[in-house]
Amino acid sequence: MAPLVSIIVPFYNSQDYLAQTLDWILESSYSNIEIILVDDGSTDKSLQIAEKYRAIHENIFLYQQKNQGVSVARNLGISNAKGTYILPVDSDDMICEKYIEEAVKVLESNPNIKVVTAEGEYFGNKSGLIKLPDFNLNLLARKNLLSVCALYRKSDWERIGGYYPKLLGREDWDFWISMLKDGGEVFRLPFVGYKYRIRSNSKRIRTRKLKKEINEILNSRHPEFYKRVLGGPLRYQRTWSKAYNKLLSVLGLLGD
Repeated sequence: MAPLVSIIVPFYNSQDYLAQTLDWILESSYSNIEIILVDDGSTDKSLQIAEKYRAIHENIFLYQQKNQGVSVARNLGISNAKGTYILPVDSDDMICEKYIEEAVKVLESNPNIKVVTAEGEYFGNKSGLIKLPDFNLNLLARKNLLSVCALYRKSDWERIGGYYPKLLGREDWDFWISMLKDGGEVFRLPFVGYKYRIRSNSKRIRTRKLKKEINEILNSRHPEFYKRVLGGPLRYQRTWSKAYNKLLSVLGLLGD
């Protein structure tokens, strides 16, 4: 029997997008799925929309929490997931019909692959392909190379302790570092598997001002990884972190 895939959809005030996202998920060519919705304290009509879908579809489950952020919401959903594989989907994004089916084939065929992603595409206030470089740890240390909308094993979520709840931005970046810093492969499917909605008030735009705080948390959570890969901590100018750490080391100014 095909393994169960748990699709985790946290939402907060997503009344304009949630139904469309759920319709796209339900069109998946992979049938053995459960959809776990987590209401992160919405104050609009999102909860009513979620309840409507739950009433119609027996494979949709709904949980509620007070507003605590997407990391806590994802962890709540995944802790209740029964699937072998997990696919987080943001409540305003889209997954394409064949994505889950093809990703499961890859994960089933190779235990060394920890994450399966795909090509991505922008929609909404921006269009075009999402251009991400091929995965490697050196780049992952300095920037997030993976969409949150990627398949992985629930056992890996359990192993690393889930999403870090105190990060209010780029929590998926920290999650991928936690999962991949000690090894494992990433496979990118050669077609558009997900579409990422760009809107003026999106979370990614709102959290840009948290760059310094995000860097500090990443450095505190992964010091050995950054020392090994970048020769020292992640710097505010992330691209130049390795070169800057090397210079400080040559000058004898890099602390332990």
